Amino acid sequence: MFELTKPQKEIQKAAKDFAKGEFDKELAYELEKNNEFPTSIWKKAAELGFIGIHFPEKYSGGEMGLFENSLIIEELCRNDPSIGVAVAQASFASECIEKFGSEELKASYLPRIAEGEILSGGAFSETQRGGDYKNIQTTAEKKGGQWVLNGRKTHVINGSQAEVYVVLCKTDQTSASIENNLSMILVDADSTGLSAEPYGKKLGENMVKTAVLTLDNVSVPENKLVGKEGKGYSQMLAFLDDSRIIAASMALGNALASFDRMLDYIKGREQFGKKLASFQVTQHKVADMATKIELSRLIIHKAAWLRDKKKSDSSLCSMAKMTAARTAMEVGAQTIQLYGGYGYMTEYEVERFYRDAKIIELRDGARDVQKDIVASAVIGKIK
Repeated sequence: MFELTKPQKEIQKAAKDFAKGEFDKELAYELEKNNEFPTSIWKKAAELGFIGIHFPEKYSGGEMGLFENSLIIEELCRNDPSIGVAVAQASFASECIEKFGSEELKASYLPRIAEGEILSGGAFSETQRGGDYKNIQTTAEKKGGQWVLNGRKTHVINGSQAEVYVVLCKTDQTSASIENNLSMILVDADSTGLSAEPYGKKLGENMVKTAVLTLDNVSVPENKLVGKEGKGYSQMLAFLDDSRIIAASMALGNALASFDRMLDYIKGREQFGKKLASFQVTQHKVADMATKIELSRLIIHKAAWLRDKKKSDSSLCSMAKMTAARTAMEVGAQTIQLYGGYGYMTEYEVERFYRDAKIIELRDGARDVQKDIVASAVIGKIK
């Protein structure tokens, strides 16, 4: 548990070498400024097997686990969080297909996602509801062997570039039970009646296209149902466990990116005739940051390890995401503080890393949502 296996170390090194060879500071700056997705890097990552490494081999995956996927994401984001997150989310929501989809859906979509042919997206949240999945208003009705979908989804990752979406919708209008009235349905981007409207400039994560998805009488075959009809909510909760570990790994890489650059800076910067790193107050800040990073890594590894062993622990996934996201924000803020005015300048990168960290703290449920999940698991039902 506390030492990586030889194959895991090789995967980690391969991801590190890939990022070192392909990621470029000036390229990242241009991509971020122009709100462009790093298409060529994503394609190369797919060729090397970094996309869908946790898919079965028969679907062009690496037959590995969430643990190995988290190692890759950490290394990519450690080199450059903006490019790393964009590549890591190229397969967003595909886990729903892999975990719950029919063999037909898996064979049709997973190889194309793993091989870098298409991007996938998840259409889960809605305006004014965010992650309140119990009040989903998007509907899907059966009509003549088709599902007919109507509704509007927000914050759709890869929204305007994805070629397939996993859409969470209400399939039973008569049932009030959240356990029986939601389903997941696959919708191709070229479906008639579907439109994706890109958001404007965001605070961070500007290499990832985010969109509002409108479904106006969109018809898809009944076999595009992902998993069991009416079980979309439980499937969503299972997906969120995986997604939170992935988000935590992105946050860890983000924190390390700031930390690495901060170390280089304080070792070279002089104040009052002494290296900034020689001051005790600086050393104590570094010690605090290093400790938070190590704690985040340990909890992520344990959460991913348990998921791969089918020993699900939703509270641990929430702990990992909450801890790592907070660490990324705190390390980023402290790094900018140590840089002084330079930390506020785009050429020093760390301000971009800090902006990118914020959305990780918000996605898949903000900090208070994670606390609710953890508290519920610890306290249990109150009579």
